[in-house]
Amino acid sequence: MPKAIVIEKYCKSCSLCVEICPKKIMAISDHTNDKGYFVATCIDQEQCIGCTLCATVCPDVAIDVYK
Repeated sequence: MPKAIVIEKYCKSCSLCVEICPKKIMAISDHTNDKGYFVATCIDQEQCIGCTLCATVCPDVAIDVYK
């Protein structure tokens, strides 16, 4: 099963992953990382199709997708 994992220490809350996700399962969470940014998260790993669009669009290389 595919899985999108956000590396929280690199996320800067740009929300590009949220906008591009075809399944609409990426969201900005309500907790912050060490730098004070609200981090992105995958809210439904079961729905992830492993398309890697979130990882591809991330300017901070903060998302790993495992297939």
